[in-house]
Amino acid sequence: MTDGLLYKRVLLKVSGEALMGNRNYGIDLHTVDQIAADVKEGVGTGAQVCLVIGGGNIFRGLSAAASGMDRASADYMGMLATVMNALAMQNALEKIGVPTRVQSAIPMSAVSEPYVRRRAVRHMEKGRVVIFAAGTGNPYFTTDTAAALRANEMDCDALFKGTQVDGVYSADPKKDPNAVRYERLTHHEVLAKDLKVMDAAAISLARENNIPIVVFDIHESGNFARALTGNARSTVIEDARPGM
Repeated sequence: MTDGLLYKRVLLKVSGEALMGNRNYGIDLHTVDQIAADVKEGVGTGAQVCLVIGGGNIFRGLSAAASGMDRASADYMGMLATVMNALAMQNALEKIGVPTRVQSAIPMSAVSEPYVRRRAVRHMEKGRVVIFAAGTGNPYFTTDTAAALRANEMDCDALFKGTQVDGVYSADPKKDPNAVRYERLTHHEVLAKDLKVMDAAAISLARENNIPIVVFDIHESGNFARALTGNARSTVIEDARPGM
């Protein structure tokens, strides 16, 4: 294990949009390979790693529902999109020698294992990366909420949110040049300020179970491993623990 590793077991949440690269939609395999290399480097620190990947690069249920589609049907289609992303990431990881398992909340025995909590924990204990697909398996819940749920179930030390920017800002830094970047926040501050990090259900779930959230730039090579040791430019969302 690398000296200075702050978190032994973590869940990495990657948005579907992060897999697009410079494309307008779909999967950019070069970008997937880059993220897979970062995950491998993270595993190399000695951390046990699991992932949740969104599906917004292929299909976004909420947008489809807003256009008149039945919300439950749209969300199920979004869950299927996450399975495609999970399989792409599994392929990229295994090409570089990282043993990987995909577990789907919607049973798809031909392409993935069913989600079984104890089996997932055992995979990670054996050094395998587990990718959780199909969200929670239920409509009306985002993949952010699925990430917080799985992080709790896996007894993770932290939830890592890989984004397009290097932390949490008071506004979108790409649109507002006066946006302020936060080094540290509490879960309560994120909710009170209505900061668009993850949805409120995910933040609340992490808060109730004292799971820190580390927000960092997923596109900067090597950043995941640096974040695991506290050396990446990031925002840490964490409530004060007893005795601190």
